[in-house]
Amino acid sequence: MKPEAITSSYRRWAPIYDLTFGRITNAGRRHATKVANETGGHVLEVGVGTGLALSYYAPTLKVSGIDFSEDMLARARTKVREENLSHVNELRQMDARKLDFPDASFDIVVAMHLISVVPDPELVMAEMARVCKPGGQILLVNHFAREEGWLAWLERKFAPFADWMGWHSNFPKDRVLGVRDLRVVEEKPLTSLGLFTFLRMQKAA
Repeated sequence: MKPEAITSSYRRWAPIYDLTFGRITNAGRRHATKVANETGGHVLEVGVGTGLALSYYAPTLKVSGIDFSEDMLARARTKVREENLSHVNELRQMDARKLDFPDASFDIVVAMHLISVVPDPELVMAEMARVCKPGGQILLVNHFAREEGWLAWLERKFAPFADWMGWHSNFPKDRVLGVRDLRVVEEKPLTSLGLFTFLRMQKAA
């Protein structure tokens, strides 16, 4: 998706995101934050959106979040203030293709329902790997395209509407697997239909 399409799409979604797509994606959010809580350390959430996951992180963590959409971030900042989420260190507007953090800044990098939305997903994966510490983890939750069956057919039918919907229905998993320093250590379907998948990757020490 083009940056201008992302901005337009998420300006439309921001007021209703929590009650719509936010509910559909809650299982992935719960699982990813549970894994982060068990690991501990400094977490970067790339594509923090309206901040739906922020209250799920353990108060012992230090959490930073970035998002391309100022409309989404405004809602996230309100949540942090109203819920007194003192473990949230910072929320910043940023392009995930060029993260404004030094190398090896975070123990865990989390991206939930993001990688099929951004332009240049391979570049975003490389940037997340760059800011992750050696031996650290990258946690992804996303929908990946199926190769066969009626759901694969449906995904292909919805593909032309990606810019309007705000996500790609037929995004191939191979596009997140090309970073040399990362290896998949866990892959888990999160719903009975396999609509979303959890991937845990580890960066070479």
